[in-house]
Amino acid sequence: MKKFILVLATFAALTFGQKVNAQKTIVDVAVSNDNFSTLVTALKAADLVGALQGEGPFTVFAPTNEAFAKVDKNALNSLLQPENKKALANVLTYHVVPSKLMASDVVAALKKGNGTVEVKALNGQVLTVMQKDNKIWLKDQNGNYSEITATDVKGSNGVIHVIDTVVMPK
Repeated sequence: MKKFILVLATFAALTFGQKVNAQKTIVDVAVSNDNFSTLVTALKAADLVGALQGEGPFTVFAPTNEAFAKVDKNALNSLLQPENKKALANVLTYHVVPSKLMASDVVAALKKGNGTVEVKALNGQVLTVMQKDNKIWLKDQNGNYSEITATDVKGSNGVIHVIDTVVMPK
């Protein structure tokens, strides 16, 4: 009987925990993860937090703090200035696709597209998703690559895929 109650309590805790997590938006998920503190700072500076807390669905290719550290420090600091809000919003919305693309959806599209597929970002520009060296990569319009290092971080209004390099629009 004790074993049954323990199993039941564990099941209830897991079920409740999943419902709580599912209610968090993708912004809430990013805010709760220290590895995205630079991204959150940039979203606030670009005044995009409210938009990405909206209904969605969204797919966010989220650069980590280490990814942002690869960007020239002066260029990043410049983008974070209020007078460059529009340019920063262009960079950040290049990381967002206005639909929910789970990893399985991306893999299926890659198979159908012989290893590459193009997706249109929220800023209207195209990102190329490709499979190379048994890894999944994003290729920006400047020819730079970013590896997708983690997938399917779910929020109530979409999904986050973690990337190791900031992709830059033209």
